[in-house]
Amino acid sequence: MKPYLLLFLLSSLLSTAQVVPRNLLQKNYPLETVQHLLIPLDQWTPYPKTPETWQKAITDSVRSGLIQRGEVAAAKPLLPLTATLTLEYVRTANRTHYEEITFNRRHDLLDLTMAEAVEGKGRFTDAIVNMVWAICEESYWGIPAHIGTQKAGSGLPDVEERTVDLFAAETAAVLALTDYLVGGQLDKVSPLIRKRIYHETNIRLFEPIQVPNRYGYLRKDVKANNWNSWIMSNWMTATLFLERNEQRRAQMLHAAMSGLDLYLNGLGEDGGTDEGPMYWFAAGGCVFDALETLESASGGKINIYDQPIIRNMASYVYKMHIANAYFVDFADADPMLRPDGLMLYRFGEKIKDDTLKQFGAWGFRTFGITRVINSFQRQRQVWNVLTVKAVQEIPNASFTNVPEVWFPDVQVMAARSKTLFVATHAGHNAESHNHNDVGDFIVYAKGEPVIIDAGRGTYTANTFSGRRYKLWFTQSQYHNLPIINGYGQKDGLAYTAKNVTYRKNETSLKMDLAAAYPKEAGLRNWWRTVQLNRKKETVEIREEYELEKTPQNLTQIFLTLSQVNVSTPGTVTFEGPNHPSVKLSYDAKRWKVRTEPVALGTPDDEAFKTSWGTGKTIQRVLFEQMNPVTKGKHRFVFSLAN
Repeated sequence: MKPYLLLFLLSSLLSTAQVVPRNLLQKNYPLETVQHLLIPLDQWTPYPKTPETWQKAITDSVRSGLIQRGEVAAAKPLLPLTATLTLEYVRTANRTHYEEITFNRRHDLLDLTMAEAVEGKGRFTDAIVNMVWAICEESYWGIPAHIGTQKAGSGLPDVEERTVDLFAAETAAVLALTDYLVGGQLDKVSPLIRKRIYHETNIRLFEPIQVPNRYGYLRKDVKANNWNSWIMSNWMTATLFLERNEQRRAQMLHAAMSGLDLYLNGLGEDGGTDEGPMYWFAAGGCVFDALETLESASGGKINIYDQPIIRNMASYVYKMHIANAYFVDFADADPMLRPDGLMLYRFGEKIKDDTLKQFGAWGFRTFGITRVINSFQRQRQVWNVLTVKAVQEIPNASFTNVPEVWFPDVQVMAARSKTLFVATHAGHNAESHNHNDVGDFIVYAKGEPVIIDAGRGTYTANTFSGRRYKLWFTQSQYHNLPIINGYGQKDGLAYTAKNVTYRKNETSLKMDLAAAYPKEAGLRNWWRTVQLNRKKETVEIREEYELEKTPQNLTQIFLTLSQVNVSTPGTVTFEGPNHPSVKLSYDAKRWKVRTEPVALGTPDDEAFKTSWGTGKTIQRVLFEQMNPVTKGKHRFVFSLAN
């Protein structure tokens, strides 16, 4: 493999943390056992195979929705993926134009396939054939952002260097599902179509992914992120549906199981993830996709749902829920998402977690499914179709949010009172999808945002490059953190919180932030305590610090979407259309306050125009210390204004 490609795959995917060699799948299911337990391909039927069995398994409304989606997909033109479109990523930093076409090809293929599978009249078959053939003709099944850009003249894929990224694996899985669901119809058109599917999958996934020491997401000495479980789950799907040599089928399945162990090995015992709830659906959620596939392909005999790490990993997502569509959004997580209630319900059933089942049922009832087939992890989408009937039939069970949680491995605390919610974290600045945000916190009132973490912008060529920390939203200066002598935090494992203490009896997290800043900031220590007081209904930020010498300036930043009133000394009032009035109390003798909007003028900023709701303005509230001192302490207290 060319060095620049290897470097890209390593540098983009790895996070440093303790790795515990649990190897749950390898230890419990060696290759010989997998060979014995695996159901042969011609006997494995995880999904219905005929329109009649589909009709019994799904509701009429789901069936009509699937057919309608197929009709929409069939009417679309088949847009080309040109060389110049591929080159946009290195020429203009834009990755969305290419991705819109390639992702929609795969979305449309599954829509067409599901429509044909449930209807069975043959009217979608030609469109399926055209899409399969077009995908097989593509030079690269991944995206330009994953080709690598360090080699001179790069930007186009080298077809002699097959590499497996997230979307190459996704593509293999959607073709495999197509082969399973409508393979008989494809054979009627030409026996070469399914042969082509296997050939392309073999040279683009099966062969290259098994080259030793090639991919960062399969390293054993570092913590894997969502790339691992995302790719392993799709590798399993493609293998189980397409590989006809049973010996090789078992061997590749076992290799993917061993690969998935690496993701689980990188989790702390608490099951938390530093990638946030949004990426949980592409990380922990993909672990479930894989386990569900393994259970099905072995008749229930390959099963690790009883392992504590699986239960803890699953519970993370509802523990990070704030209210409605809001979730804790540190690092690159989005602040709002529509949780996949159908998948969460199934996961809850498998691990016998009633809270997760209720959360899943709530998610489905609250957000529904705007598209029956609506995202990546397409094997998950097929299972979802088969889950709708069961979830619709259960009684309306209420979901009660967890009052307080602490994840010691990723050092995240979240807690709620009757009116307020607070989340904060310590950690370090080399996490997956890292922002320089050690010590950051958020505050919500009655389930609505008051003090926010802005989240991530639009992914461009800048996002995962040496320019990442030039983006405002990755910098600590645009998080709820101090700026000390003009310095914000630095990126890297060395820039970390120290002496972190969580106190459950007082719902507080205390940490020393000094090591997260560069030496030039002149810090000896900077203690921050974030505390929720349920009796007083307050969130308090207390800080005590010592510097090497008298600082030139000290500034505390708070980010908000609310209307801000700073006219009354000692009080800042936050007003929002959906949240009650919140006041922030501070010492007016020490701080002067001003506000400034965050300018959103680059392609990297596009996501912020909608991620919090259309028309929302992100503001910085800046507290500037009037007479900075070498040693000091202060506090900021949030409470309801009325």
